[in-house]
Amino acid sequence: MKRPWVRQTRKEDIPALIELQARVYPSIPPWSRRKLREQLEVFPQGQVVAETEDGVVGCASSMIVLWDDWAESHTWKEITGAGTFEHHDPEGKTLYGAEVFVAPEMQGSGVGHLLYEARRTLCRAMNLRRIIACGRLPGYHRYADEMDAEFYAQKVIWGDLRDQVLSFQLKEGFSYCGVIEGYIPEDEESRGCASVIVWLNPDYDPTRPTVIPEEIAL
Repeated sequence: MKRPWVRQTRKEDIPALIELQARVYPSIPPWSRRKLREQLEVFPQGQVVAETEDGVVGCASSMIVLWDDWAESHTWKEITGAGTFEHHDPEGKTLYGAEVFVAPEMQGSGVGHLLYEARRTLCRAMNLRRIIACGRLPGYHRYADEMDAEFYAQKVIWGDLRDQVLSFQLKEGFSYCGVIEGYIPEDEESRGCASVIVWLNPDYDPTRPTVIPEEIAL
């Protein structure tokens, strides 16, 4: 298997990202070209792709938010402005993970780790307090008739069950904070639910402001 690497997303990646997202999430409409362009215009530093010699094999999209505005409950469409990132706020202290996806044939090859490590690099470089994301629970549909999403997530944390997304996020050093219902209603596998996870930046300096360099070495 070819060795992947990460870099900042470019406008010419947009067609490949739309095609890849449609392959990864066949039941969820992919982003439009317009929304991907808007994400790059609003916060280019927060958009990352993984690629090999054969092309793009993964993506991680992020924005900065004032977490207090969203902490109680929100949907993906609300916080991301339906994918436009209109709520991106350079004064915030939280890097919000809006999306991550990896080509099916590359899953388990380390691409996800590279994308999460890139996010941690961004968080450190910009002196942000934390990364927060709401992850899908794609294994939940198998148990939805037996338990609610909160108990399903707890069983994943305890090691009684394995979830493709949450188990990976825990391995990446994120902490589980709870479940949001109705996060992506059309996500049938997750029954619309998502787990809230957080990674705290050990290098965060509260005496320094948030900084957004033009370029960040990944």
